[in-house]
Amino acid sequence: MTSFEIHTLDLRFQDSPEAIAAFLVVGPGGPVLVETGPGSTLPTLERELARFGFTPADIQHVLVTHIHLDHAGASGWWAQHGAQVYVHQVGAPHLVDPSKLLASAQRIYGDLMQPLWGEFLAAPPDHIHALHDGDVVEAAGLKFTALDTPGHARHHMVYRLDDIAFTGDLAGIRLGGRPHLRLPTPPPEFDVEEWRVSLKRVRAEKFARLYLTHFGPVDDVEAHWQSVESLVGEYANFVRQELERGAGRDEIVARFSEREERRLDADGLDAEARARYASVGPYGMAVDGLIRYWKKTSPPSPAWRPPLPPLPLGEGGGAGSEG
Repeated sequence: MTSFEIHTLDLRFQDSPEAIAAFLVVGPGGPVLVETGPGSTLPTLERELARFGFTPADIQHVLVTHIHLDHAGASGWWAQHGAQVYVHQVGAPHLVDPSKLLASAQRIYGDLMQPLWGEFLAAPPDHIHALHDGDVVEAAGLKFTALDTPGHARHHMVYRLDDIAFTGDLAGIRLGGRPHLRLPTPPPEFDVEEWRVSLKRVRAEKFARLYLTHFGPVDDVEAHWQSVESLVGEYANFVRQELERGAGRDEIVARFSEREERRLDADGLDAEARARYASVGPYGMAVDGLIRYWKKTSPPSPAWRPPLPPLPLGEGGGAGSEG
């Protein structure tokens, strides 16, 4: 097994600790960066690299799990500064020409677009490498295997490095080793069945440790995967049932928020921790993705029966309770 070091870099998104991470992987041939964070956190990322003796010029290889702004927003900056950027083949064209991606984000964030995310620069095409399932990225004397893992987004990869994984958003949001788990289910590509298939695949890999972009390492791997799988079903069933009874979007958001607040209470999170989770996984966006999924899959009607077996709607779901 090749030796390497992994350092979790806290990008302090919106001055909040443990919200968005990038990962510095130091192999025998130098450093590799996994995830870039948004353009707004570039100064923090540079300072984090300096803590370990590196400058941006030392980073020649960058892997991003998917092209959402919190994961890959600064990828064009790195590509323009000489790094080779590796990304899912569906997402690669949007790093070269981000106009559609930015137009979509602008509709969501409006005047907050620049303060939240900063610049998303177009990447030179010869610095973008489109990955397919099973492709191996050889960088800094290390081999990263790309695993195509849709569910959160079609353009989502998990990267395997020996017996560890960089999981992007597939493993959900679990900040700083806390027991509480939240899932990011934004529109337009959240898909229950694809997420479940992806989970089955990564669980078969028997990883010893996961590195979550939101946020940091997780060692109780199997218990964590079980919690993610359970919560995918709970989220989906809750919104499905609300749609079946005719609830509108705002009512569903309110009821979903109440449910999630009860889960936060059960996991014992204080006000500061709750604020951190809110900054990374807003309820409204999660509900929007779930509603879109069900309306796209099978529009609700009085006789509607969706193609998903019911799961128990527990009030728990905190990861790590089993280990």
